[in-house]
Amino acid sequence: MRKEVQSVAVGVDGGVLHAPGFVDAHIHPDKTTWGSGWLSRRPAPELRDLISNDLEAQLAFQDGVEERAYALMSQAARNGTMAMRAHVDVGTQIGLRNIHGVRAAADRLGSSLQVQIVAFPQFGLLSNPGTLDLLRASLREGADLVGGIDPQSLDGDLHAHLDAVFGLARAEGRDVDIHLHDMGSDALAQLREIARRTVSEGMQGRVTIGHAFALCDTAEPDLPRTLDALADAGIWMATCALGADPVPVLDVLERHGVRVALGSDGVRDSWSPFGTGSMVDRAHLLGYRTGALTDAELERCLRIATVSGAELVGVPEVLGFTAGGADRVEFAASSGAQLVVDRPAPVRVVRGGKDLVI
Repeated sequence: MRKEVQSVAVGVDGGVLHAPGFVDAHIHPDKTTWGSGWLSRRPAPELRDLISNDLEAQLAFQDGVEERAYALMSQAARNGTMAMRAHVDVGTQIGLRNIHGVRAAADRLGSSLQVQIVAFPQFGLLSNPGTLDLLRASLREGADLVGGIDPQSLDGDLHAHLDAVFGLARAEGRDVDIHLHDMGSDALAQLREIARRTVSEGMQGRVTIGHAFALCDTAEPDLPRTLDALADAGIWMATCALGADPVPVLDVLERHGVRVALGSDGVRDSWSPFGTGSMVDRAHLLGYRTGALTDAELERCLRIATVSGAELVGVPEVLGFTAGGADRVEFAASSGAQLVVDRPAPVRVVRGGKDLVI
C-alpha cells in the first residue's frame, strides 16, 4: 500500500510555475568533458576498472580542470541549480590540481552558485600512501569536507580508513561525505559502524553516505536496524538514480527517518556518457526509477532535488523559498508533478531578485 508522502511548496502565477532552487548534492565536476570533445569509453566490469579508466582519462584531458568544471557548473546554474556538493579527486597521482581548478571555477561563478567541495580520495586513502597528507592540505586550499570511499573493499581496512577520515574531520572541524558502493550484509555492517562513529564523535547530522547501494535492497534482513542506526545518527543518503545502479525505496527510508538528497554524480565523464547538469532531469530520473505515479510521489522527487538538498548543504535562499520571492526558478508548467515529468528548461532563474546572467 502506498502512503502519503511529503511534497514541496511551489506557486503558480499566470501559468508560470515558481519553484525553489535546485541543489545537486553529489557531483564530480573535475571529471567532466562538458564543453570539450567526445570521450570514448571502455568497458569497466569492476569498480577498480572504472577508477583506472578515469585516472587515465583525467591525465589525458587537453582542457584544464577549471575550464571543464566551469562549463558544467555554469550549465547547472543556468538550469536552476543554486548549490552543489562537488566531490573532487585528491591523490598522489594528481596532487591538489583538481581542488584548485574546481575552487577557481566556483569563484568565477560567485553568488550564482554555492559550491561545497569534498576532498575525495578516489584512488585510495591508506592504500595510496601520501593521500591523507594531501587531504589535510586540501582543506587549507579550497576543500570544505573530508571524503572517503569504500573503506573495506577498496581501501582494505574499515576501521583504519574511518580512523583517518573521522580523525581528520575532528582535527579540522569539517563534515564527512563517504562513497559506499558495496552491497550486502557486510556493507550494512559498515554503515552501522559509520553511524556508531558519527554518534561517538558527536557529528550527528554532519555525515553523508553517497550511493549507499546496500540500503536499496529491502530483502536484506539487517536493513531495518541499519536504517534506524543511520536515522539516530542523523546520517544523510545521497542517491543519483543512475542507469543500472540500485535506487532506494523512498517510502522505506522515510518510514525509518533517513533523509535523502539527490545528485548528478558523473556528468559526461569516463564513468558515464550521460548527464546534462540539470537537476530537473535528475528529479525525473528519480521518479522514473522509483516508480512514482501520483502527484505527491512526483512532487517528492522535486522536494528531494530542492529543499532536501538545501537542508543538507545549507542554502537559506532555497529553504526560505516563497513564490515570487528573490530566489526562484520559473517554468512553463502547471504543477510540480508536471515539471518532474515534462522536465522543461527554466524560463527564468532569479537570484537575489535579478535574472541570472552567466
